[in-house]
Amino acid sequence: MRAAAGTVGGIPVLALAFTTLAFTTGCTPGDAPGGGGDPATADAAGESGSETPAPQHTLTADQTHNRWSRAIPPIRTVQSGAVIEAWLEEASDQQLTRESTVEDLATLSFDPIHPLTGPVYVEGAEPGDLLAVTLHEIELGDWGWVANVPGFGFLADRFPDPYLRIFEFEPGDTSVGFAPGIRIPLRPFPGVMGVAPDTDSMLVTIPPRQNGGNMDDRDLVEGTTVYFPVLVEGALFSLGDPHIAQGDGEVGGTAIEGPLRVVYELEVIKGAGPIPSPHYETDEFYAVTGFAPTIDEAARNAVEAMIDYLVNSRDLSRADAYALASMAGDLKISEVVDVPNMLVAMRISKDVFGN
Repeated sequence: MRAAAGTVGGIPVLALAFTTLAFTTGCTPGDAPGGGGDPATADAAGESGSETPAPQHTLTADQTHNRWSRAIPPIRTVQSGAVIEAWLEEASDQQLTRESTVEDLATLSFDPIHPLTGPVYVEGAEPGDLLAVTLHEIELGDWGWVANVPGFGFLADRFPDPYLRIFEFEPGDTSVGFAPGIRIPLRPFPGVMGVAPDTDSMLVTIPPRQNGGNMDDRDLVEGTTVYFPVLVEGALFSLGDPHIAQGDGEVGGTAIEGPLRVVYELEVIKGAGPIPSPHYETDEFYAVTGFAPTIDEAARNAVEAMIDYLVNSRDLSRADAYALASMAGDLKISEVVDVPNMLVAMRISKDVFGN
């Protein structure tokens, strides 16, 4: 199970703060921050191995916005430790439906893309804190789509023609047929999660940033806890862009996009920030992220973030941390299509740290 609030895989949370901060919550090993209970262990289909805590709040799929700004008013105010049920609209904001055809892509507008359910104001969250978001349960809707939108995607110059596939799902599905002899495992997650940036400008949701945003990291599944730097009072957390299946990189520009129901928990970790971009963990590993306009820069930022994490969590020299990252760290490309930034993650197995 995930480590106690004072540690991450046996690592003190002071690593997240990059200080000598220590905090206590009265948790026992295996508890989520703030005593929220054991988060579910994610498997290939994102299924839970433990009971989901009962939601205290419900947010509907029409309570959305599609920009990042501190000026967007919250739709709900909650206490730290709140468990929230949120219904997420698919990424096109109903421009595409299960009856859509490839011709409908010609009129697809990017302006309403990424309806985000939120924002949620978390009492006590202040700049300099971290917001821990634990994904307790992720439930499929009954349909989804994947598309090649002309002009969008990693190989947009080589695939200029529109393409659209519609998928139907039944309760309990863990894979979907694509072609004879080919099935796609379903691993649902919210492609966009984040807190409000410290600006009144209305920033588009397309790229990842320090606040999180469009990370499109396929490991942010049920059972994962994501750590965001709080940049404004109340954090103002939102999520959306639900993905049902996606490969690392999301090279074509879309995953299987479709509605989801997500139950998540928000916990404020006082004085544990800032961090330059989100971190996340599962029962098996701890990960950091790096974003930049190129893969090379994003990878460098991710490696630097891992070195900082290891230096502060294990009292290593930077040279030792660099060597450990080289021997035991895994770099992966999370997404390459959310211009102007790409996202790279670096993770390290918790087995490396033993007890």
